[in-house]
This record gives sequence, C-alpha cells and structure tokens, in this order.
Amino acid sequence: MPKTHYSFKPWNVGRFAVWSLFALVMAVAPLVFTSNLSATMLSQMGIAIIACLSYNMLLGQGGMLSFGHAVYTGLGSYVAIHALNMVSGGTLPIPVSLLPVVGGLAGMFFAVLFGFVTTKKAGTPFAMITLGMAELVFAMSLMFSGFFGGEAGVSGNRVAGKPFFGISYGPQIQVYYLIAVYTFVCVAAMFAFTRTPLGRMLNAVRDNAERVEFIGYSTQRVRYLAFIIAGFFAGIAGGLGALNFEIVTAEVVGAGRSGGYLLFTFLGGATFFFGPIIGGILMVLAFVLLSEFTKAWLLYLGLVFLFMVMYAPGGIASLVMMNLRVAAFGQLRRLWTSYLALGATALVLLAGAAAMVEMIYHLQLGAAMGPELHFLGATLNVESRDSWFGCIFVLLTGIGLFELARRSFMHDWGEAQIAIEKEIKRREAA
Repeated sequence: MPKTHYSFKPWNVGRFAVWSLFALVMAVAPLVFTSNLSATMLSQMGIAIIACLSYNMLLGQGGMLSFGHAVYTGLGSYVAIHALNMVSGGTLPIPVSLLPVVGGLAGMFFAVLFGFVTTKKAGTPFAMITLGMAELVFAMSLMFSGFFGGEAGVSGNRVAGKPFFGISYGPQIQVYYLIAVYTFVCVAAMFAFTRTPLGRMLNAVRDNAERVEFIGYSTQRVRYLAFIIAGFFAGIAGGLGALNFEIVTAEVVGAGRSGGYLLFTFLGGATFFFGPIIGGILMVLAFVLLSEFTKAWLLYLGLVFLFMVMYAPGGIASLVMMNLRVAAFGQLRRLWTSYLALGATALVLLAGAAAMVEMIYHLQLGAAMGPELHFLGATLNVESRDSWFGCIFVLLTGIGLFELARRSFMHDWGEAQIAIEKEIKRREAA
C-alpha cells in the first residue's frame, strides 16, 4: 500500500556531536602531547581500543567469556609482520597502509577455524575451550620457529617502498595518524554492528538463549558469526601493533595479553559501548606509566579490579552513566561537596596504604639498595619504627575519614534518587 503522507526523521545531533568530538580529539591529541613517548602511547591506545571493543563484542554483547582473545590479535600480528617482510622484499605488491587489513583477514580466518569448535558450547565450557585454544597456540609459538620466530620473534621494517605524498611511516606521528584512522573506522563499524539485526540477536542470545532457540534461531550460529566478526577486528588491532612495534613475539598470544583484555574491558564497563574505550586507555596507562612508577603495579591493578567487582560491577562507564542521570535531573549540585569529601579522604587512605605497600616491597625486593626509599616526596626508612607508625596512622586516619564521608554521601545520594523518582512521576502524571 503506497504512503499517503511524508514523514521527517530528524538527525541525531547528539550522536553526531559525540562522533565529531571523538574524531577531533584523535586529530589534535598529538598536537597537545608532543613528546615521542606521548605519540607512542597514543598509538598504543588506539590499538588497545580496537582490541578491547572487539573483545567486548563477545563478552558484553554476547555474554561469551573468552580467555583466549589474544590468539586472534596475536596471529593477526604474525601474519601482518610476515606480509610486511614480503612487501619489503617486493613479493607482495600492496601498500603498507593496508597491512592491518591483512591482519584482520588473518584474525577472521583463525576465528572461522577455531570458532567452529569453541562456539558449539556456551558459558563455562566456552570459557574453558578458549583457554585451551590459547594455551595450544602459545605452545605452538615456541615450537614452530619457522613462522613464529621462536623466543626472538619476527621483526620487520615498516619503511618499505617509495613514500606516498611524503608518507613513509618512518616518523611515529605518521604511524599514529594511520592508527587513528583505523581506530575511528573500526569503532564506527563496531558501533554500527550493535544496531544490526545480528547485533540485536546477539544481545538476545546473551539474555535468554532458550527463548531465541524457541523462536527459531540457532544460538550457535549467532555466536559463531559474532566470533568471526570479533576475530576480524582483533586481527586489525594485531596488524596495527605489528606496524607500530615492527616486531612480534610469543607474548602477543600469551595468557597475560588475553587476561589484560578481559580485565580492562571489565574495568571500563562491558555493558556500555564506550566502556571498552575507557578500558583501552587505562590499559596503556597501566602497562606503560604505572609499571614505571612502582614495582607493585600489578598488586594495585588487582586491588582496583577486586573493588570494582565488589562495588561497581558495571565498570567506570556505569558510574559515568549514573552521574549523567543525576545531572540530567539537576541533582548533581547536592552531591558535589560529598564527592569532594570522598575524593580527599580516599587520597589520604590511598597514600597510607600505598606507602605501606611500597615499604613492604622495598623490604622484600629492594633491600640491597639500602633501607631508604622515596615516596610522594617523602623519605621512608623500612628500618625505622617512625616510618611504619606514620604510614599506619595515615592509613587508619584515611579509613575513618573515608567512612564518615561515605555515609554522608550515601545519605545525599539517597535523597537525590528520591527527588529523581518524584520528578519522573510528576512528568508521567503531566
């Protein structure tokens, strides 16, 4: 039946503004942070964002807990570095800028191969199968040195062929902008996937697989297709990593890398699309900066993960969305003083706890360097009772003050939620 009227669907201005801001931030970031370290970190952040978002396609959107996602980023890296060497040798006539796509196709190929087995099961069996696959590939990386290069890995040179409009990918800034373009396109494509019928059906499989089977869909096929698509984007991240570092070692397919994707995707917030973006940024900050500041960085990371699981299982993204809801109803003004109190007392608590951790680590691992260590501008002595007493005093004081601030915050938060519920009912009545 033909239409008898015209309909007008306005543009989503908010979404357009967010994507424009995202592109703008990536474009101007190296102009603000101009050091070589900053360019390297920004490049790694783009790679980590693609990898974490591809992993969240399994975990957050499909409810598939995988312990072997590094298999697809890592194998994509290996194929991309071999393709780079073929380009350098003149046997593969493709531009260097397309090598991440080669890595993506490799990730897709291995996802087709391994996913056919892993996606036959769901839940805990799926997780255990992916763990077994990961260990199998890691063992192979040390056995078959012809492809994996053994413990030394495989290296390459991204400056291959003649420069195109002056672009040789020698300077790090040129590599960054290549990664930025791939990051924007991949993030947009993965967001578009969430709006497709397959993406919606993947959410349905996560929420209620039995009902999906009842209405006639194959849950295994849905999981398998999503697994293949996730493998493609993971391979692109691996290919970008190969170009960025110009070397690929067995570490890229190791369990530690897979665990990193899981941990930081969860910390960012697996239930929201932008959560893994936050997680990817935190992943690079933790691995590059935090590891340089302290030897106990893995302990701190584990404690943060523990407290997030206990008190904010939705990740940082859930905290952001909760406060955006409060701000939308004009209730944030009654909470800002409580937030300041929470932040200040948390800093006191963390200072005392971190000082004790650093002293214990120094006592166990750095005793040969003498009894003194420097922490936040203060000199601590592991052999002095005053230093231990001072750390314990700061810690206990921080705990007490934080508890008082927390109780005040919970009271104000409860009042804000009551006011929001009243406003919602008033709007519904109107």
